[in-house]
Amino acid sequence: MNPCLQYLHPYPFERLRGLLSASTPNPDLAPIRLSIGEPKHPTPACILDALKETLETGVATYPASAGSEALRTTIANWLMRRYRLGNNSIDSDQQVLPVAGTREGLFAVTPALVDTANKPLIMMPNPFYQIYEGAALLAGGQPLLLNTTADNAYQPVLERITAEQWARCGIIYLCSPGNPNGKTLSQAFWESLLAKQQQYGFVVVADECYSELYRDESTPPLGLLEACNAMGNSDYTGCLVFHSLSKRSNAPGLRSGFVAGDQKLISAFRQYRTYHGCALPNHVQAASIAAWSDEAHVIQNRQAYREKFSRASDVLQSALPYTEPEAGFYLWLPVPGGDDENFTRQLYETMAVTVLPGRYLSRPTPEGDPGASYVRVALVAEPEICEDALARINAFASSYQ
Repeated sequence: MNPCLQYLHPYPFERLRGLLSASTPNPDLAPIRLSIGEPKHPTPACILDALKETLETGVATYPASAGSEALRTTIANWLMRRYRLGNNSIDSDQQVLPVAGTREGLFAVTPALVDTANKPLIMMPNPFYQIYEGAALLAGGQPLLLNTTADNAYQPVLERITAEQWARCGIIYLCSPGNPNGKTLSQAFWESLLAKQQQYGFVVVADECYSELYRDESTPPLGLLEACNAMGNSDYTGCLVFHSLSKRSNAPGLRSGFVAGDQKLISAFRQYRTYHGCALPNHVQAASIAAWSDEAHVIQNRQAYREKFSRASDVLQSALPYTEPEAGFYLWLPVPGGDDENFTRQLYETMAVTVLPGRYLSRPTPEGDPGASYVRVALVAEPEICEDALARINAFASSYQ
């Protein structure tokens, strides 16, 4: 048995089940679950139609580990349009690789690309998506937590990382827009980080699965490849980005995404995945081509989230003042009194609304636990259900002791 399994923490939703196991929600109210980031908006017809049309033939043959040429080309074209990279700036054969959702890819990239014999540091924001930590631990690496708080505008402070730590870094995971805070990283931040990457040679992994759920239609979030391009790093040296259709296209069950960037890293990761066995089924690839080729449903999706965020601000800012997220679909709410578990439990018992304690997304550090006084609220339900939930949270928070 892998001895590193003992170091894994219980998954956040396992901890949540334990927290609420002895509690009973208010029987007079319909339960509303806003604890998990699973979109409930309708899956676009273009995806469903492509699945239906190709299902019979799709399951009759083995899919290629590298995905079809048509899918890789579609992804490359989407990247070049979305991030204004210029024609032919992404080689679909050498710089794109489909993955079975960002979760699978983000987990597999660490054991594939770092020298695990040297127990490297794997850097990540704190709070974080727990897959980063699990990948680091199971690969024999050592997580280095970079606290993101309101005091540092919810982004890692690179200046606090020592030269010795940079030298030991194998991979740094970053999520922009961030989970849970919705923070997007700036060109200046990426330039500072990439200067360190050029000096020390670690891999930069950008989890951009929330990139298409932004608030201002005229200002899409900056992506890592876009930042590289602005710096003249047209080969995207040392850099990988991960994207998914789960959030962008309301298709979490499709399990479809991609990784793109540095040709050498993609080549090594492709070799690893040949043995890993996570090729996307052919009918999933066909549906993915349809999704990445259509922007109309994404614009509608953004508008739906924009309206929910606007309503949340109207309802909650007075009772639970919070920093408005720039993107994503989460509210990161400070809890009165700082006890996120107690707040979550009482909200569930009183209002039948389930949210996630912030400490389940973070780890204690000598500087404190940056998630322990927050709850994460996923505004993923249908608008009328979110409206109901927001009213309940407001009523609860107004009288919460």
